[in-house]
Amino acid sequence: MSVRYYDWTAHHAYMRGDNVAISDLDTGVELTYKELDTRASCIASWMEQKGIVKGDRVAILAPNCPETFELAFACAKIGAICIPLNWRLTVSELEYILNDSTPKLLVSDTKFKSQADELAGLCSIGLGLDIEPQNSGTSYELALAQSSGDYEPAVCTHDDTAMIMYTSGTTGHPKGAMITFGMNFYNAINLGLPAGIDSNAVQLVVLPLFHTGGMNCYANPILHAGGKILLIREFEPGRALEIIGDSSLGVTHFFAVPAPYQFMMQHPSFAGTDLSRLKTAGVGGAPCAEAILTAWIDRGVPLIQGWGMTETSPGGTALDAADVLRKVGSAGKCLLHTEVKIVDDEGAELPWGNVGELLIRGPNITPGYWNNAEATKNSFVDGWLKTGDAARFDDEGFIYIVDRWKDMYISGGENVYPAEVENVLYQLSEIAEAAIIGVPEAKWGETGKAVVVLKPDQNLDEEKIIAHCLEKLAKFKVPASVEFIDALPRNATGKVLKRSLREMFVDEATPAIT
Repeated sequence: MSVRYYDWTAHHAYMRGDNVAISDLDTGVELTYKELDTRASCIASWMEQKGIVKGDRVAILAPNCPETFELAFACAKIGAICIPLNWRLTVSELEYILNDSTPKLLVSDTKFKSQADELAGLCSIGLGLDIEPQNSGTSYELALAQSSGDYEPAVCTHDDTAMIMYTSGTTGHPKGAMITFGMNFYNAINLGLPAGIDSNAVQLVVLPLFHTGGMNCYANPILHAGGKILLIREFEPGRALEIIGDSSLGVTHFFAVPAPYQFMMQHPSFAGTDLSRLKTAGVGGAPCAEAILTAWIDRGVPLIQGWGMTETSPGGTALDAADVLRKVGSAGKCLLHTEVKIVDDEGAELPWGNVGELLIRGPNITPGYWNNAEATKNSFVDGWLKTGDAARFDDEGFIYIVDRWKDMYISGGENVYPAEVENVLYQLSEIAEAAIIGVPEAKWGETGKAVVVLKPDQNLDEEKIIAHCLEKLAKFKVPASVEFIDALPRNATGKVLKRSLREMFVDEATPAIT
């Protein structure tokens, strides 16, 4: 049988079949590359027998588990399109996604049986398989057992869609970013090279696999290289530190958004955990407070910032380890197979040092959104993807993501980027979490509101917080008010939901600082 260039599991089953590809730390199940390829082939064969062909969609509703990768690689073998679903969404939210993508098959963990059954009816999904840890009697396992593993390989190119990942979105319905085989390939190169990924790499995967950070930073690149990934279903900071510090597991790579790093560094066992085996610890998805970066760097870990989006594979930029200390807070430079520029509101390219919107293009960029021509048209200009992120180049060409373009607010005619203010708030040792939002104000148009979570048994009042900011920031950047809450609202990957904070506080009157 021929081995096709996009069939990663077939290649590694041939080259290193006895090496472990995936280890499920919650169940103890390990899959070698030969076993992973065999199981993917059997599911591909079963799907083909059920009439699923190239271009058909297949959805999976499950926590982090090996079956997610089995299904993704099975789809690749026959050209079907895999759709990992955010299991934290409501039935109503998932109903929209499934009616938009119209999958022929829904594979679901038995813990979501009631939701899956309801969705199958609401969305007219004719085929279903259930999975359950360590249960050989599920319909998924029976399909594997009954399948010959023979299938007709699809003829696919880098332009064919391999996956649809629905973005969380800030307004309206989520959009289904089409992820091509080419995007997956270029991401494996773009992220794999600077992260030092090879067949000896071992990553602890803590982000959910329905999110591009979980699937592609660095899980897919490591499987592309023939390395090993360790899966856990739920992130817990103490357990994550225990796994990283376990010499028998040999974790060399880790990736997360800023929140898990923050929670881990605040955990009592952080100081005593052996972090020496970590070759690369990547952080992205949101601006990372310098206090978090410094805490990890001081432990000898090069916490390397990068920037990307679901629509960019997601790798867009990365900061080389050699520049981590010299360029703390930078997202680095654009990755090998991509290019970026920064433009003003009229689309004119800005000189280095000026803040504008970051645009990106290259073979790692989505061709658009599934079933949404209008969103695709509005997201591109002359072949460049409009990212919605505010950024600047420094005098050496290093990129700094200032904030989300939409999170910026204007106070007294001056642009304020919340991430800059949040960095200053994190200098106060009493603060566990902090976020800045702009709220309407009669005199200045908008002013900042600090939403703060204190560490246990710590006391801090609004006056002290504002006084601290006045010492560190220009007056127009200083928050005019402070709200104390128990926890910041976050999405499934740990990003702070600024829109939820606005819903909570945007209608409140905010006094200006005079």
